[in-house]
Amino acid sequence: MKDLSIKKLYYSISEVSKITNIEQYVLRYWETEFEQLKPQKNRAGNRIYTNKDIQLILYVKTLLRDKKYTIEGAKKIMEDYSPEKVIQSSEPEKITNENITPQETTKENSNLYKDLEEVKSLLEYLVSKI
Repeated sequence: MKDLSIKKLYYSISEVSKITNIEQYVLRYWETEFEQLKPQKNRAGNRIYTNKDIQLILYVKTLLRDKKYTIEGAKKIMEDYSPEKVIQSSEPEKITNENITPQETTKENSNLYKDLEEVKSLLEYLVSKI
């Protein structure tokens, strides 16, 4: 990965590809999917990325490749994206029971809940025997 100690105002797509370790065609595709990612273009029509653009790309990369979100899931998280927010917390919003609506509860979630209740009961039983 490229040393970012010398910061530039603008980076070419090939430089961003090397910095982020993401192929250039993927970067161009992400521009079509994520409305926040709109690098400027120079007079020749080449994309020029700022440090904020690179930060956004790294955040999208984290969501898609590390956290295993789908494009649609990442889009929902990106709706309230701000670079300052990502600096403070690079973790996407955690999904808890409080922010799952009844319409989102599926049979699979119900089965998972039952399984977890069984495990909880088993653990409580084992702890009581100690």
